Amino acid sequence: MEEVLSTTAQLTLLYELFPQLTSTQKEKFAQLNSLYTEWNSKINLISRKDIDCLYLHHIIHSLGITEMLHFTPGTIVLDAGTGGGLPGIPLAILFPEVQFILVDSTQKKIKAAKAIAEAIGLENVTFIADRLESINVKCHFVVSRAAMQLSSLEAVTRRLFLKEQRNALPNGIIALKGGNLTAELAAYRKKAIVTPLYPVFRDEFFLEKQVVYIPFG
Repeated sequence: MEEVLSTTAQLTLLYELFPQLTSTQKEKFAQLNSLYTEWNSKINLISRKDIDCLYLHHIIHSLGITEMLHFTPGTIVLDAGTGGGLPGIPLAILFPEVQFILVDSTQKKIKAAKAIAEAIGLENVTFIADRLESINVKCHFVVSRAAMQLSSLEAVTRRLFLKEQRNALPNGIIALKGGNLTAELAAYRKKAIVTPLYPVFRDEFFLEKQVVYIPFG
């Protein structure tokens, strides 16, 4: 059975993986533990048995998006199926000059995510409680943490992409995925980029975790 790292040890790992964090950013990340624990007791944002691994399994994992791309200031990123704010909230802490739009169809989860963001003074996020098919916003990138199949995600978000380019990669989808992706990526063989999170993220939890990029169009 995998030994569960203490919250302090998980935070230490986060700070080691992202040494550029300012004291303000570290403080915001540190506050997430009590906030998610409190909200998780009211609404099932994270599996109850997994809340003790909040930083390792959820916060650090969310930041795995950076293994594919570091967003430039002014980028607009849409978090599709954010649930309780993952990966959007951790990414918004890491990239304070990037605008994040967190979307989920479950009103209660959006309410919790918004309360968590407000509690830590996160100002570069907005929240939409609606289905992706119904929203009318524009973005440079869509991020997702295993919310749905890539083909489905592409189908419901392709109309949302801006034509303007401002990053090292063309606008597109960046998704955190796990396990064997052969079937899911079959339609994207020539254009998908897949990057494993291990061993950069040096814990066995990340052994089969990957970040996938698919350019829009």
